[in-house]
Amino acid sequence: MFFLSPKPNGIAIKKIYPKVFFSETKYTNFNFPQLTMPKVRFVFLLSAVFCLLVSCNPVYQAATVKYNGYKIMNMRTDSSVQNFLKPYSDSMNSSMNVVLATLETDLEKRQPECTLGNFMADAIFAMAEKKYGEKPDAAFMNFGGIRLPSVSAGLITRGKIYELFPFDNILLLVKIKGDVLQQFLNHISARGGWPVAGMTMQIKNKKAVNVIIGGVPVDMNKEYKIAIGDYTANGGDDAAMLKGLPQINNGYLMRDALIDYATALKKINVQLEKRVSNAE
Repeated sequence: MFFLSPKPNGIAIKKIYPKVFFSETKYTNFNFPQLTMPKVRFVFLLSAVFCLLVSCNPVYQAATVKYNGYKIMNMRTDSSVQNFLKPYSDSMNSSMNVVLATLETDLEKRQPECTLGNFMADAIFAMAEKKYGEKPDAAFMNFGGIRLPSVSAGLITRGKIYELFPFDNILLLVKIKGDVLQQFLNHISARGGWPVAGMTMQIKNKKAVNVIIGGVPVDMNKEYKIAIGDYTANGGDDAAMLKGLPQINNGYLMRDALIDYATALKKINVQLEKRVSNAE
């Protein structure tokens, strides 16, 4: 191992054995390049200047950001691209335009209860029993997952269901104890109420009261099975009390539940039933 150390009249390269000293004029051992002392000083000076320049680069931040809008006029279409995509678009349009059922009344999204939410909660409740082979005690639909404010009476198509619920959330069965279920009901009560099926409840001071499941008051010690989407079941929408609970999952999509339920009904007539109401 070698290292350089300063000397009064030169540079010494030290080795554990033997010690070798080089004169000021040049290195002459171990095949070192022929470097004079002025050249060594120049290299060190150049390195120092380079480091100084690199370390002193200023950092710039934008003080203001301004956007300009540009209109694209007379955009030319590429017929070859259109011809390539046409079979796919025709197939997609054909699938999305399939009529599933007829809505006999307008469906609307509102809180604490709404006809649109009741339709979706009923679909989750019914299709969970069919797809899992066991009837849930209750079903819940995340109010924020309803993506249309209303659906007008008339023919309802597959494409309309995709507009109503465009997510690939999976319909689960979740095992939940009564006291944790009460926490969840309090949570959705604080948010104004969510669509439910198989149960009724009232909201008072942002808490769930008078909870009836299967015709009887909720039992804090009983284990229930609820049908719900995986997003909420895994703690989404701040439903942290559901995270980690036992789940049954067969990969069945909630959107498919809506499609299958509407197809089976043919005629859809949904009314308000005071499933979720504000306490007097």
